Amino acid sequence: MLPDMSTAPQNTNTDALHDRAADDLRYIRSAMERAGAFTAVSGRGYILLGLSALVAAFFAARTTTLSAWLTVWGAELLIAATIAAITTTQKARRMGMPLAGGSGRKLLLGFTPVMAAGGALTFALLQADARELLPGMWLAVYGAAVVAGGVYSIRPVPILGASLLALGSLALLVPSIPGDVALAVGFGGLHIVWGILIARNHGG
Repeated sequence: MLPDMSTAPQNTNTDALHDRAADDLRYIRSAMERAGAFTAVSGRGYILLGLSALVAAFFAARTTTLSAWLTVWGAELLIAATIAAITTTQKARRMGMPLAGGSGRKLLLGFTPVMAAGGALTFALLQADARELLPGMWLAVYGAAVVAGGVYSIRPVPILGASLLALGSLALLVPSIPGDVALAVGFGGLHIVWGILIARNHGG
């Protein structure tokens, strides 16, 4: 008795259609990821960044030497980077969004070069004995970096960057503004305000 082969072509066609549909879905998801905004920016992370900056500003304002002041803000930079990395990774995993995906990679490519330029400017200003320009420069450069990276993120991010850039420019133009006050308002207050808005409107 010969085996019934009537279902073989149908099963083959079904498998082929299934594979093609899976490939199409992967392509669509990849295209959306490349074109879409990076939504894993953590509002709660921004709030924690702001709080840590307020603590840093409190201690920095009470230092008596340049090296101690730089140590406080250098430590804050490391703490802030750690907070940002942890909270962004947690939110990305919760949302099923790869950090190395299209929009996340573009955000980093926009953010990192500007921050590197800020590091070079920091050394240049210290060599020129122009410590009083550091707070305004840090705020302006960080704001520019956030704007550049925020183009590939949710709308509040570039707005936060523009606010920091404006505050940094004001601090540079008005030397009478105490540097630690400007840093507390920018790195502290603005992060907290926009962090609350992001947490409420963009999933934490």
